[in-house]
Amino acid sequence: MHDRPLILGIHGLANKPPREEKQAWWGQAVAEGLRRNVGRSPPDLPFDFVYWADLRYDAPLADDHNREPYYPARGRGPFPSPDGVCAPTLTDRLYRVIEWIQVKAGRLILDDLIIEHRLDDLWGYYEDSVFRDAARDRLRQALAQHEGRPLLLAAHSMGSLIAYDVLRLLERQGKLPRIAHFVTMGAPLGLAEIKRRLASEHGDLRVPEAVARWSNLGDREDLATVGTTLAEAYAPNRAGIGVVDCPVINAYRRPRGGKNPHKSYGYLRTPEFSRAVAAFLDGEMRAESKDRAALSAASGA
Repeated sequence: MHDRPLILGIHGLANKPPREEKQAWWGQAVAEGLRRNVGRSPPDLPFDFVYWADLRYDAPLADDHNREPYYPARGRGPFPSPDGVCAPTLTDRLYRVIEWIQVKAGRLILDDLIIEHRLDDLWGYYEDSVFRDAARDRLRQALAQHEGRPLLLAAHSMGSLIAYDVLRLLERQGKLPRIAHFVTMGAPLGLAEIKRRLASEHGDLRVPEAVARWSNLGDREDLATVGTTLAEAYAPNRAGIGVVDCPVINAYRRPRGGKNPHKSYGYLRTPEFSRAVAAFLDGEMRAESKDRAALSAASGA
């Protein structure tokens, strides 16, 4: 049905496998997390995917060059979660001091180096307006295609930046998609340079009006999440919806055993993301059932 709830994903930095493969892997990672973390195995997971890597790379990532494919994780039972609230790491503390110095000096030298040399696609996003507009259009088209449906918008890494920009731009056009839950994962939205650019384009830093809930999932070892927490940086929207920063453990391991705390599959398999998906599907299905019951009662009156 056109108004059924939907999980809409958008990927992050770097080249990717072909669209169909990447979308399938995201769906499998979500399903694996639901099964292991909350004991759920939906027969038909409502999922769609926004793919933009082809706008920046000439050819998809080939299998023999993909060091970080999706594969089911070893073991059984829930994936790990942090014990209590994760305190800022030493990297966080150092970055906050450097950010303060940069802002006072009026030059964001460190951020420019991080973005250009470690997060290259972010640099391209801001330097290449054709690429930026095309990436935004991919998400706009998906939101238009699913207009009227309640959405859990799952945005990883640079996908969170694209999603934030699009939601703020649509807001100015008077268009508010039904974002029941905005889940950002490994988001670079706390970097000083990103915050400066967002405020320059949108006028302020706050939760988009279309968003009914915003959860920001971050592994504290993930370099992209360094900086201020998003709850500190982004004010609530007019409905009073603020960002909830949620520390997680990204347990993804490369096939040969190396860690990558930024990998999308690890975030999609966290218990925190699984619980968000289960609550979204349950809540929207209950709302749909109530709406049907009310419509049936009205028709029979």
